[in-house]
Amino acid sequence: MAEQLEILNTDAHRALAMHPLGGDHPHMVQIVVSEVERAASCCPVMLAKSPDTGRFAIVALFGFKQGEILVEGADTGNAAFLPYDLQRQGFFAADDNIAVDLAHPRFAAGGTIPLFDHTGAPTDDMRLIQRAIGQLMSGAAQTEQFIATLVQERLVEPVDITLSFDDGETMSLNGLYTVSGEALSALDDSRIIRLFRSGWLQAALGIRLSLQQVGLLARRRNERLAGNLATSWA
Repeated sequence: MAEQLEILNTDAHRALAMHPLGGDHPHMVQIVVSEVERAASCCPVMLAKSPDTGRFAIVALFGFKQGEILVEGADTGNAAFLPYDLQRQGFFAADDNIAVDLAHPRFAAGGTIPLFDHTGAPTDDMRLIQRAIGQLMSGAAQTEQFIATLVQERLVEPVDITLSFDDGETMSLNGLYTVSGEALSALDDSRIIRLFRSGWLQAALGIRLSLQQVGLLARRRNERLAGNLATSWA
């Protein structure tokens, strides 16, 4: 569906309402560095290379393949972590303004969340979207600096994880990267202090430690498979 971008205007869009999410929750979402620690509390956080540019981005995994959501509450927008990129679905920065894509599924008929109150002021939900857009814009340069530092310090390593499930399916997490614990431990004190004072050390550790979430999501997937199997036998 073609975009129908309009600059958000209190008068023109006073009656516009939205859904909590626009369409299905993706299984992989790009995030900025300020989101890493919150994301790592409920899902694996990895680095992924763009097939077009070859540059790294930080991504949060909500499932192991397209169409699969394993983080509790994520499919309804009620997970412990909701990425800024999903919070702002249907809204875009346009110079000093916010543009809205009226063709986006978030604005399909039946939306119940107003953008403006009766006085024309942004609602609390709209203020969260404004904040999300601001965080994405300010976080882009910080994220590039963080990733450049990881690469410069040779802290990035490929993820080598193969998962076997109760239905016989085997999955490998291909094309994903994490922070090397061994390389991180090998850094001298001055470089560790530099990472810490820049705020990058906490994010690097968050990415590394979030690998524990892979096993939790795999167990949830097996539990879901078992539930589906029991239902099919009933």
